[in-house]
Amino acid sequence: MITKEEVLRIAKLARLQLTDQETEKMQRDLSSILDYFDVLKKAPKATKAAKGEHEKKNALRKDEVGQKFASLANNLIQAAPDKKDDYIKVKQVF
Repeated sequence: MITKEEVLRIAKLARLQLTDQETEKMQRDLSSILDYFDVLKKAPKATKAAKGEHEKKNALRKDEVGQKFASLANNLIQAAPDKKDDYIKVKQVF
């Protein structure tokens, strides 16, 4: 368990002024947090094989428009009220 002096030192470093009740509560809370870290230290480590399973393969692929989306884009452009070449004309913003 973390000591009262350690809690007061941490509070001083954090520029906190704690009452006696707050010091006792902080002592219990910090002790439970540190105990949980001990539990985490005992957890099994991940192996290299397990780490490699989560890596993305071919994350940088060539950007290509599929036929399905190309026909959709053409249909949208054809449906636009005002167009020029393969672009939709819109009102000027600025």
